[in-house]
Amino acid sequence: MARLTLRQPTGTLRAACGYGYDPPVTVPAVPLPTGAPGATSADVAAGIAGWLGSPALSDLVTAFGGRPPTADLGAALAWLDDFSAAHWDFRGGRERPEAREPALPPETARRVLASARALGLVTPRPPARSGYAHLVVLGGLAHACVSRVRCAARLLGHTVGSETTGAGITAATVAVLGSFRPLTADETASLAAAGITGCRSEVDALDATVRREFGVDTPVAEHGESGDDPHRSWSERIYRPVGGPQVRVLAAPSGDPAVRRAHTADTQRFWASRIRLAPGDPVLLVTAPIYVPFQHCDALRTLGVPYGCGVETVGHPPSDLDDRMPVPVLTPGRYLQEIRSAVRSMRALHAALS
Repeated sequence: MARLTLRQPTGTLRAACGYGYDPPVTVPAVPLPTGAPGATSADVAAGIAGWLGSPALSDLVTAFGGRPPTADLGAALAWLDDFSAAHWDFRGGRERPEAREPALPPETARRVLASARALGLVTPRPPARSGYAHLVVLGGLAHACVSRVRCAARLLGHTVGSETTGAGITAATVAVLGSFRPLTADETASLAAAGITGCRSEVDALDATVRREFGVDTPVAEHGESGDDPHRSWSERIYRPVGGPQVRVLAAPSGDPAVRRAHTADTQRFWASRIRLAPGDPVLLVTAPIYVPFQHCDALRTLGVPYGCGVETVGHPPSDLDDRMPVPVLTPGRYLQEIRSAVRSMRALHAALS
């Protein structure tokens, strides 16, 4: 059984935080749990223990008056879940844009940003491989739908906006995952500013961006079930760009439709049920840097563990943002919220390993 080894906070390395505070003192970068094809449960559990026991997270917990236990990994994850609920949850069950921003002392804010950088929520990294069996784009708010699809198109060498970039990777298939979550008025206005109109839901925004960035118009196949309840509805559109891999745009149903909309894990499971995902297949997920740790661990739980595929998760760089669209300011509160998301995702992953 993996055990959590706490290390004392360290570090004199400085890195710009880009938030308006002095550059914070940071700690060494912390690797995420491995998503290598063929990784064992022990390998993944060791990665979870390393992330939780890192100086970056220890420093952050200390800044909020806590000291996690040094017992087994399951107990440490449960403690951190409760601790983060008390200190780092600013959503209160609401959607992310509705989260409040805490009033933090400047020194605490600097420590939050330093830890977020070390824990992998700030700096995007390029894909580690040149080729993948599947490239998967995760949906989100309107600006995220656009930037993540743009990133995928750029990585594959398609036209992005007015700039054409060279191919960086290859993929046998592309999947763009979302749901029928209705867009807010602000999201609709943001899309219109980028020249994207006629969208009512998250999957509409993803589909419109796929058609623009991959140079496609009409899908070669469509499937789905629609109804009055968007939590139970699903859709699939398949495109075949010239000179590129098949692109599949999916809206997933909720795994608990009586309670909530589809979330990230639902969309990943739904996609995996629609294709032949084989053991050892390398899968690249594209999201925003701030969500990389939690969505990587969700993907390990929903794809890596049950299917035996490889999982790598990258965040898009700032160059993939559409500068016509407003984007949320990534504040210390936002980073704390997503560090909590990562803790909860790792707890669910650890449970799935046993």
